[in-house]
Amino acid sequence: MRRSVVAVVALAVVTPLALAACGDGDEPTAAWVGAGASQAPPSAGVVPESASTAGALSLSVTPATGKKDVPISAEIGFTVSGGNVTTVALKDASGKAVDGALRDDGSAWVPSKPLKTSKRYDATVTAVDAAGQAKTASTSFTTMGRPGKETGTGLYLFDDHTYGVAMPVVVEFNPGIKKKDRAAVQKRMFVKTEPAQPGVWSWTASGTQAYYRAPDYWTAGTKLSVRIAVGGLPTGGGRYGDQDRGAVAKIGRSFVMKVENKTKKMTVVQDGKTIRTIPVSLGKSSTPSSSGTMVVMEKKASTVFDTTAELGPDDGYRTEIEYAQRITWSGQYIHSAPWSVGSQGRRNVSHGCVNVSPSNARWLFDKTLIGDPITVRGTGDKLAAGNGWTAWDLSWKDFVKGSALPVPADLAARATA
Repeated sequence: MRRSVVAVVALAVVTPLALAACGDGDEPTAAWVGAGASQAPPSAGVVPESASTAGALSLSVTPATGKKDVPISAEIGFTVSGGNVTTVALKDASGKAVDGALRDDGSAWVPSKPLKTSKRYDATVTAVDAAGQAKTASTSFTTMGRPGKETGTGLYLFDDHTYGVAMPVVVEFNPGIKKKDRAAVQKRMFVKTEPAQPGVWSWTASGTQAYYRAPDYWTAGTKLSVRIAVGGLPTGGGRYGDQDRGAVAKIGRSFVMKVENKTKKMTVVQDGKTIRTIPVSLGKSSTPSSSGTMVVMEKKASTVFDTTAELGPDDGYRTEIEYAQRITWSGQYIHSAPWSVGSQGRRNVSHGCVNVSPSNARWLFDKTLIGDPITVRGTGDKLAAGNGWTAWDLSWKDFVKGSALPVPADLAARATA
C-alpha cells in the first residue's frame, strides 16, 4: 500500500528544518578530513613531511590579525615553507584553550566545536625547520555575532544506535546548498570508519541532501563517527549553518533482502547465508512497486495507512497495518497483509508495497535494523532518486559524480562486489 509522505520517525525536530530524524548535536572531540574520499582522523599536531620545502623558514597564519566578523566556523590556516608546523594553540579572551586538531593534509587546524559569537580569540602557530630552529606566528581576531539567516541542518544518525550495512550517512539542508557552495560545505563534513572503509560524499541534484557511503556495504561491526561541522559556516546566499551535528554509531550484522517480481519471492540473506525465502505480493499494474535498492528507514509495529485526504473518500482507504517498514518517502513499505496471503507468491495486488504474511512480517520486523537494504527487481516502475535513502541505487561510478570535491582516481575506479 501507499500513503502520502509524512514525517515518519518520532525523533527530535530541528528548527528551522522539520526532519523525520536528526542528530542530537553531540560531536567527537577531534575533527576529520572533510574530503570527498577517505576520511581518517588527523595526526595530532603533525603536518605530513610533504608539506615541508627547502629554504628559509617562513610562516604566516589566518585569520589576519585584527580581523572582525569572522565566522564561528573559522579554522586556523597557515602557509609554511622551509619547515613543518608542530603546534597550534587557540585561546579565548579569558585564556582558556580551545580543543582542535590539524587536518591530515596540513592545510589548517580545525576547532573541535564552533567558536563563540562576538568573542576575541588568540592563536599561536609554531613551525620548525630541519635544523630544529623554530618560528612562531600569532594572530588575534573577533568572531561575528549571530547571523540573521541560517541554513537548517539534520543528520539521520544517532549516538549509540546500531544500523544495517546499507545505512548511508544522510545530511539534510534547508534550503538546499547551491552547487557553487557545496565544496566548502563538504570540506566540513567529517566521517571516520573503524575498520577503515574509504567513502565519498554525493549530493542530490537539489542540494537538500548529501549521502556518504563506501563502494560496498559497510563491514559488519563497523564503527561510524560523524561530525557535520557546519555550525556558523557560510553556506551561500548570506546564510550560515545552524549548528554542528554528530553521532557515533555502529553497524550490525549483514542482513540483505532481495525481491524478484518474476518469482514473487523475497530471499533473505544474513551474513552471507540464505535463511528464509518468503512469498510476496507486489504492486498491481496500476500502482507498481519500485524496482531498485532501497533501505529500511522506519519501523512501526502498528500504524494506520490513510489515503482518504490525498485521494478522496471514494478512491482512498484507511487501513490498520502491522509490522510496517518504510522503504520510500512516497509510501512503499514491507508490511503484514493478511488479506493478500492467497496472492502472495502468485500475483501482485498491492498499492506498491511488499505484502507478506502476518507470520513472515513479524519475523522480518524482529530481524531487521534501520539501514538494512532491500532490492526489488523486475517491476514496471524504476525507483526515483531521492525517494528514500537511494544512495545504493546508484552504481559507484555514478555515485562519485555527485561529490563536490575531487575524488582520488583509485577510489573513483574502485570496483564494487
